[in-house]
Amino acid sequence: MQDSQDTIAVIGTGVIGTGWIIRFLFNKKKVKVFDPSKKQKKFLLNEIKRTSKTLERFYAKKINLEKQLFFCNSVQEAVKNAGLIQENAPENEKLKTKVIKDISLSAPKSAIIASSSSGLLPSKIQAQAKNPERVLIAHPFNPVYLLPLVELVPGKKTTKANILKANRFYSKIGMKTLTLKKELPGYLSDRLQESMWRESLHIINEGYASTKDLDDAIIYGPGLRWSLMGTFLTFHLAGGESGMKHMLEQFGPALKLPWTKLKAPKLTDNLKKKIIQGTKIQSKNKSIENLSNLRDNFLIDLQKLLKKYKV
Repeated sequence: MQDSQDTIAVIGTGVIGTGWIIRFLFNKKKVKVFDPSKKQKKFLLNEIKRTSKTLERFYAKKINLEKQLFFCNSVQEAVKNAGLIQENAPENEKLKTKVIKDISLSAPKSAIIASSSSGLLPSKIQAQAKNPERVLIAHPFNPVYLLPLVELVPGKKTTKANILKANRFYSKIGMKTLTLKKELPGYLSDRLQESMWRESLHIINEGYASTKDLDDAIIYGPGLRWSLMGTFLTFHLAGGESGMKHMLEQFGPALKLPWTKLKAPKLTDNLKKKIIQGTKIQSKNKSIENLSNLRDNFLIDLQKLLKKYKV
């Protein structure tokens, strides 16, 4: 993939695939799209319409669908002449392995094939691909068109040159790339999110708090700090003048206390009911579209603050 190439193929147009498409469009790429479900075309176009006004403010650009967005009838048609292929099939190893293989048989030899997997090992899904050295994970975060992080995960056959090539590409479309030293199930951010999710399920299951209580515990507390400094730098400050050294001396013994239950509880019907009812109350009857718009505008303003105050 030459850095000058501007043709991208997107396979799969669910929430993540659509998010990628919107980001690519606002970065002036030509995007060729294929999804086996024709219903997804309506979803994609509705999302583009919903987000356009907000994103024109964020990117200070407009998109031209007639000249940039092209719907294709097959994987083969979509990947032809593409410099990068973003695969977004459902999170199923067998399915993704097949889709990656199909893509690789028709894609230009120089094209990067990037999977949006949120936890699968790239060595597994690249196993049947032609030229597997250009297959890697590029794991984004929802909404992809706003959140900058993308985790790049090489498989055993992925070359360093192709990771660097992917790194350059995603950096040029405004993303913060994070390359893992080696493949790990769930990667980095999802493993951190999963640990909090599991603990939250235990707390709800045992009746200590509602879904709103737990969200408020993050929104008005550590979440505000995390968006600027993350966990380690935040704890470094907690140690006073001696920093992390004193923090570990003072709070290290707490690691032996029974504060967490990382093994997930059984997702019973009763626990599901509590979670579903709790989030329904939290949403205050706002539609998913209204909540998405609220989130997007908040993230734009928050990223402006992050740029202003970043350490």
